[in-house]
Amino acid sequence: MDARHLSQRLLRVASYVPNNARLADIGSDHAYLPAYLGLNNKLAFGIAGEVVEGPYQNAVSEIKKEGLNELVKVRQADGLAAINDDDDIDVITICGMGGPLIREILEKGNLKLVNHPLLILQPNVGEKQVRNWIVANNYRIIAEEILTEDNHIYEIIVARYNESLFELTATDLEFGPFLRKQKNKVFVAKWQAELQKIKYVLEEMKKAKEFPIEQEHKMLTKIKRIEGVLDD
Repeated sequence: MDARHLSQRLLRVASYVPNNARLADIGSDHAYLPAYLGLNNKLAFGIAGEVVEGPYQNAVSEIKKEGLNELVKVRQADGLAAINDDDDIDVITICGMGGPLIREILEKGNLKLVNHPLLILQPNVGEKQVRNWIVANNYRIIAEEILTEDNHIYEIIVARYNESLFELTATDLEFGPFLRKQKNKVFVAKWQAELQKIKYVLEEMKKAKEFPIEQEHKMLTKIKRIEGVLDD
């Protein structure tokens, strides 16, 4: 993979970035995403933010190699600290991290969100925590996608700021308001696998001398919830 040949996951993320965006890609790694967008004339301005030295240097090399130094600025910083107030960022992408880390980045950098940029988030796990943050911070989910690549399942969540109160049900928070309705084959496969895992753990727990009844109740409740969504 390079800036001219993105993974399917990053291609799908790129598809949600509007034309002429002022983008901050946080945890940019090699800066493939902003470089791709720059090469395809979708950026007015871009930031590739990376806190770790190695990936930061990779991003510097990639942007220089593609001749994008004037368009995309590579900055070594922690999370949204890569954004300056005069950057006028209107789109933030955070991809390839766990949901808890994405939520932490957004919480720590909340002062960088005063202009209410579009958020395109791609958690590897812990999607519910990302949705919880979105709801708590007056953002509204406007699109979701789930896909598989290299035997991994990825979810993409796109959210736009909305001053009016936006609420999600407990089912929507866990499964995704769009994903659970679209219910594509990747979604079904993910939750069928989760269902089998819970059932296996439950059977193993029953073999123990001391069986935690409260834990059994929680697991049975989750089994029922997953089956309800899959059968809906």
